Amino acid sequence: MSPTALHAVRRRVLRGDDPAISVVDPRDDDETALHVAGLLGERLVVTSSYYPSTSPVHPERVTYQLRYMATDFDVQGRGYGARVAEAAEAILRERGVEEIWANGRDTALGFYRATGWRTVPGSEHLSPETQLPHTVIYKSLLDDADLS
Repeated sequence: MSPTALHAVRRRVLRGDDPAISVVDPRDDDETALHVAGLLGERLVVTSSYYPSTSPVHPERVTYQLRYMATDFDVQGRGYGARVAEAAEAILRERGVEEIWANGRDTALGFYRATGWRTVPGSEHLSPETQLPHTVIYKSLLDDADLS
């Protein structure tokens, strides 16, 4: 999916629908970026973007950073975000990615914990973009046998 198709949901859900605030990541058009979205009928309701990035948690692993995970307000809590995340994780595993990480909004930590993410104690911070509380989170994409 084209990154520009994701901008409206990114802006509405993550930036208060403020047209002055950018929802573009400079890596959006990079061939290694992964954009996974969810449709309800023909309406885009979930966005997620993943970019190769060194993890602050396990820098020795092959890692991608999740950014712009957004589920439209009227469909939150229905499992659409979790399904999109599962699809993205399957693709990333096929690419050899071992871990994903993000600066998760504190208001969304319940979702992330419920879908297998872990928080990094002491990593709480205000996002420079939004000035909202965030915490560094990560999720291993390795099987337990691969973690030795």
